[in-house]
Amino acid sequence: MEAKKPETVYDDIVAYIKKQGGEPSGWYVGIASDWGDRLFNQHNVPREGYLWIARQCYTSDAARKVERALLNHGCDGGGGGGDETTVYVYAYLKGSLTDP
Repeated sequence: MEAKKPETVYDDIVAYIKKQGGEPSGWYVGIASDWGDRLFNQHNVPREGYLWIARQCYTSDAARKVERALLNHGCDGGGGGGDETTVYVYAYLKGSLTDP
């Protein structure tokens, strides 16, 4: 995955959410240093046939900026956490299989 500017990461994720449908509050967003582990193991998001997106920022500060902007956009999520390796932003449609 190629790192992108925070504005591009935000735009990519918002466009994906709009394309897939539903309210932003139905989507969970977060940041991680290992987005695959966070999505598929910790949040129980199915790898195939499910709505999710992940993007890489250049820095952890940029990832936190994108996460805050997505939370302000109306998405669900916790905010904060991570360390300097936390450069990935992810989002997924919440459902009966996911946590939350």
